[in-house]
Amino acid sequence: MRRGYYLDPLGCAKNQVDAETMMAFLQEAGWVSAADPAEAQLIIINSCGFIEKAKQESINTVLEYRKTYPDKKIVLAGCLAQGYARELSEALPEADLIFGNRDLAKITQAAVLALASPETGASGRVLVPAAMPETESAPSGKRPLLSLPGSAYIKIAEGCNNRCAFCGIPRIRGPLRSRTLSQVMDECRELLDRGIKELCLIGQDLGSYGTDRTGGRSELPQLLEALSRLEGRFWVRMLYLHPDRFPRSILEIIRRDPRVLPYFDLPFQHGASPILRAMNRQGTGESYLTLIHHIRETLPDATIRSTFLTGFPGETEKDFKALLQFQDQARLDWVGCFTYSREEHTPAYTMKPRIPRGIAAARRKLIETRQIPITEKRLDRFVGRTLEALVEAPAPGEPDENKKVYLARLMCQAPEVDGLTLIRSDTRLLPGTLVQGSIVARQGFDLELCLEG
Repeated sequence: MRRGYYLDPLGCAKNQVDAETMMAFLQEAGWVSAADPAEAQLIIINSCGFIEKAKQESINTVLEYRKTYPDKKIVLAGCLAQGYARELSEALPEADLIFGNRDLAKITQAAVLALASPETGASGRVLVPAAMPETESAPSGKRPLLSLPGSAYIKIAEGCNNRCAFCGIPRIRGPLRSRTLSQVMDECRELLDRGIKELCLIGQDLGSYGTDRTGGRSELPQLLEALSRLEGRFWVRMLYLHPDRFPRSILEIIRRDPRVLPYFDLPFQHGASPILRAMNRQGTGESYLTLIHHIRETLPDATIRSTFLTGFPGETEKDFKALLQFQDQARLDWVGCFTYSREEHTPAYTMKPRIPRGIAAARRKLIETRQIPITEKRLDRFVGRTLEALVEAPAPGEPDENKKVYLARLMCQAPEVDGLTLIRSDTRLLPGTLVQGSIVARQGFDLELCLEG
């Protein structure tokens, strides 16, 4: 009888790729993925450990599975497991084994150890390899995909050297380790052969790709050039480019090839120089505005997403007003705003004065409210234009039986984080395919597309 497992992926896209990689190793070892945890012998929770809220969600998920399935074996994997392995082995007996994310190939060993554990309780049962092998760990292109139809994430590097004061990722995932260009290209070709239409390049910072082996020169332009030489109808989407490491030469590559989308995820975090310095960032509000202007001047269709952080230690009313002014001047397409989360083992953990949570939350709410008309205005520029869309799925609960409504995304809409595009069609559309049509209306943060012909 083949052994069955159920994997629950939490956290970001990078965690999703880790989950897919573990599934690939388990599949090679003869394990079968179960659609329901009740049908599995082993439950794997791929945890997130980025901020306190995510840590608590991961722990609560373990507790919920243990309560619902008292006789199942449970492995806690992922970032939280990597960063707090010894503490969790004592404090969370509900997990049978704690498995880190530094060497995903050992998930098969972890699964066997968990099944062999005589009784529930993780004390003393920890598998967190200290060594960091090459990032090319699973067979390229053969991993199961947990993304939406037609889309796949490609992790081009692991770890980070930026050392932002609020971030624990370098401690959890280690220093920057870039995959080789040939490894990434092989995976992209195989994914395209599998029918993927959107290649989403991910890493902690795409702009730093390759700098660990070139003495500081980014190899992202070289990668985009190589992808641009491939034939076919597909998209290349870049997710997360640190604004202090932005390789401007990529703009000309994007201008020449519309398949490389002019979509930029630039986490500016703030607009006040004192806060940016405290965050251990090199840029200023002025330099970031200059970068935005240069991107839009070169690529008028550019979509820029960013994140802001309110309540960072020492953030004064003057600093917050500088952030509001930056927001007004930047006119970003999409903004996610978060309140500062005080994380152990980060430089910001001991910084003072600390901002009361209520003040940080009120500042976040104001940013979010002010962003609504900015985003709506930025979306209006697409109305009346003919654009390509990636079909995701039929819209749920559509009452009109004569005309089906489908959910799709444009170049300006990244998976799961931005708005959607609605398509009304008399004929059946296949999820995971690219279609073309005219944008006829905006509905809030969503757009409506009318198919050609």
